[in-house]
Amino acid sequence: MLPHYHQSIHATSRSCHNIHVGSRVKRKLPLETLYVEINDSSSGWHAIQEMVVRGAPAIAIAAALSLAVEVVNLGTKPTDMHGALQYIHQRLDYLVSSRPTAVNLSDAALKLKERANNAALTASGADDIYTAYVDAAEAMLASDVMSNKAIGDFGASLILSHCKRKENVRILTHCNTGSLATAAYGTALGVIRSLNFQGKLETVYCTETRPFNQGSRLTAYELVYEKIPTVLIADSAAAALQNAGKVDAVVVGADRIASNGDTANKIGTYNLALAALHHGIPFYVAAPLTSIDSTLSSGDSIIIEERSAKELTHSHGGQGLQVAASGVHVWNPAFDVTPAKLITAIITDKGIIAKKEDPAAFDIPAFLKDHSELSSKESMSHETSEALSNGCKQDEDTPETKDNFYVLNTTSVVDYIMKHSSLASRLGGIESNWKVVEVGDGNLNFVYIIEGPCGSFVLKQSVPYVRCVGESWQLNSDRSYFEAIALKKQGTLCPQHVPDLYHFDRHMSIIIMQYLEPPHIILRKGLIKGIIYPCLGDHMSEYMAKTLFYTSLLAISTTTHRSAVAEFCGNVELCRLTEQVIFTEPYMEATNNRWTAPQLDEDVKALRNDKVLKLEVAELKAMFCERSQALIHGDLHSGSVMATVSSTKVIDPEFAFYGPIGFDVGAFLGNLLLAYFSQDGHADKQNDRQGYKRWILATIEETWSKFTQKFLSLWTENWESSGDAYPAGIYRSPTERTLAQEHYMNGILQDTLGFASAKMIRRIVGIAHVEDFEAISNPDLRAGCERRALNAAKKLMKARKSVSSIKEAFELISSELY
Repeated sequence: MLPHYHQSIHATSRSCHNIHVGSRVKRKLPLETLYVEINDSSSGWHAIQEMVVRGAPAIAIAAALSLAVEVVNLGTKPTDMHGALQYIHQRLDYLVSSRPTAVNLSDAALKLKERANNAALTASGADDIYTAYVDAAEAMLASDVMSNKAIGDFGASLILSHCKRKENVRILTHCNTGSLATAAYGTALGVIRSLNFQGKLETVYCTETRPFNQGSRLTAYELVYEKIPTVLIADSAAAALQNAGKVDAVVVGADRIASNGDTANKIGTYNLALAALHHGIPFYVAAPLTSIDSTLSSGDSIIIEERSAKELTHSHGGQGLQVAASGVHVWNPAFDVTPAKLITAIITDKGIIAKKEDPAAFDIPAFLKDHSELSSKESMSHETSEALSNGCKQDEDTPETKDNFYVLNTTSVVDYIMKHSSLASRLGGIESNWKVVEVGDGNLNFVYIIEGPCGSFVLKQSVPYVRCVGESWQLNSDRSYFEAIALKKQGTLCPQHVPDLYHFDRHMSIIIMQYLEPPHIILRKGLIKGIIYPCLGDHMSEYMAKTLFYTSLLAISTTTHRSAVAEFCGNVELCRLTEQVIFTEPYMEATNNRWTAPQLDEDVKALRNDKVLKLEVAELKAMFCERSQALIHGDLHSGSVMATVSSTKVIDPEFAFYGPIGFDVGAFLGNLLLAYFSQDGHADKQNDRQGYKRWILATIEETWSKFTQKFLSLWTENWESSGDAYPAGIYRSPTERTLAQEHYMNGILQDTLGFASAKMIRRIVGIAHVEDFEAISNPDLRAGCERRALNAAKKLMKARKSVSSIKEAFELISSELY
């Protein structure tokens, strides 16, 4: 029998304070009195998303309890075991979508799903599963309290052992990490409470924490209420306070911690860490192990949410009068990422994570292993796996990854945006003023342009199948996750040539990014029109040099590199797709293949019978599968570039993984060659396109030349602090370094030519062709253009190892070019 005492939970003043199930909690706080009743998962979702409930641990507990209340009170819930499990899974996935940055929430959801699955093994009916869920949610509340107290004790001991002062310590903290952000006690504030309880605390300095003022409204309230000596400071005064010698340690919380210790926390945390490093002050992060996301190799993979623009343009955190000029653009990230190298130690509920060999990173996986705390995100128990395999699972047509997932259309796109205030405020106005246009003409995804009175953006949704084929070709929609973290990483390395990322929803496989307004167009379309892009070679060489160099072992350590490689190995489906359509199917009979028939029938037959060519493509395939040189875009064709005569932006890195550098360079140059060979099909009496063809060849040569120059310049500039591939201690003399660089770049050139050739061949005889040729309506003319491209590609692939420059490559295929 289910308990009947659950009525609702109450969230008080932007947070859950000492969360109770079945009781009312209301406190009068400075400036406002607010409590919000949470009586189901829907109200729980809104309380979390709108920051009524905030703080990573409190978010997880509030979500768990909101569903517990719903489970008890809902009269129409499923009454069979299978339906009960499906219902719990779906509602938990829905709750997770309210705050993707806070890893505690997704971790709690996974654990609660597992508890429900385990209960199904011995359950006699649906009520047993619901009861097990409610018990698990309440146990999570009690566990969080114990966890916080452990963090407090571990942190107090650490600070006292490291503090240089003989007197009581002075602590600087940020945002709110106390009982208003957790079930009780707090994380960073738990450390402060423990110090105060021991009589070892002199003063706490808390920042106001703009723009939402969690520090001045919440932290200051808690500290004053408990009579802990407190001084409130402006965010901008923190560095000056440290410089004045008034801070012995900085202690902050965390919303998500990557495997290397990079930490996402409330915006402004990074500033404090930089100032602490400069002033020689220890900087500690306090968080439970549930805040660690072992699936992330570094903070580069953490997607940062943006808050409503009104929090900056209006007083009282967006609730008051407008104070900023109308029409001003706003950037209001909710969090920032503090690199592990700035963090002294991480205080957890299981002990202190300290650095060992690498001063720039923590070995968190080793700590978890030592403490036998395998995350539920990394492994599912045998019992759970057995339960799922024995029928206690969802329908085959709706696997867990697709629960509540739906493909958007022009109407539901608006509904989705309305659920996210930061997106709606970016557009401005009301939904009736918004313009939504579906522009996705790609092979895999749906793409919408949404414009409003104040702004615009692009929404891209990855569906769980190959769009150009249909649902018969299933594909993991989680590719959007890899695209999002690749966009973030590449945008950090080369922001001028990557669109801004505004929003990522992993559950719905949605990425929202900067809309590149006209005159930006897809580069491929511009090449078909005969538009000259004077900056193209310079811009693309810069993008490729920076994104490829800084993610290679020329710039980073093997430890960092291997962690990143391991993370992107998860993008295995798109890698397999690449292997299939580029290196395998074009060289055999396959139903996906197509070509201009019957004109190219003999050319295709000759291709499949070319023994030397097939050996070369096998070598390229092995290189693609085995060589993890750098984080590559993975699909860098002319359809993945938006351009004007003065701007170039690279989009759509959903195929991103750690692979051979030449694959990206070759993909781009190969697509320029395809554009070159198509020009005769687009010529007319007014323009024979011969001058344009010369420009394309010059751009190919310029791109390679400038890529080489920029890549080598970065290498030379960073040699003394470079990665592990070419240690400065081994290559000491300029001659040794020059020889190493020449050898390395010659290898990339040969790889580039090989991959360019493979890309060209698949676009002529494989599944996905290019508009450059497809737009030529005369099949004989089109086939003639394609044949010359095909012959050039075969020559390049077979003779690439004898080529030492782009000019030599052009000479090799001159009979096809001129």
